[in-house]
Amino acid sequence: MARTLEVVGERWTLLIVRDAVFGVRRFSDFLEHLGIPRAVLTERLEFLVGEAVLTRVPGPGRRSEYELTAKGLALWPVIRDLSAWGDEYYAPAGPRRVYVHDACGGEVCPAGTCVRCGDDVPVAETVMTPGPGLPPPSPEDSQVTALLARPRRLLAPLH
Repeated sequence: MARTLEVVGERWTLLIVRDAVFGVRRFSDFLEHLGIPRAVLTERLEFLVGEAVLTRVPGPGRRSEYELTAKGLALWPVIRDLSAWGDEYYAPAGPRRVYVHDACGGEVCPAGTCVRCGDDVPVAETVMTPGPGLPPPSPEDSQVTALLARPRRLLAPLH
């Protein structure tokens, strides 16, 4: 467990991985959505690439984008469980996001199974929808925040 926490235990790491699951791929989008200092984001992304949690892929122009590897995708149950824990204990208005099985429309429970059909739902077959605890859109919201407040399939790139 100590080695695992060396990789994912830093505050920003799981937020970066969460955003990558949500479809964030560009440095500027991570920066905008997370409000993370540029130097910290640079260091965290380099570290996650070095640990093979993320990989750099060609993006538009000369810029790189970041994509989860199989190792990074394996963190999805951790992200889902931490979100469910936070929703239970720190979200009096309800969950900020609800995960739905794309195939049948059933809600995905924290264990990763669909409450309607009973299937285990892979991250690529999961749709994120706004939950009752997600604040209403505001004109001050960043473009990334606005895009992530709409129903969208996980792992689908924002742009």
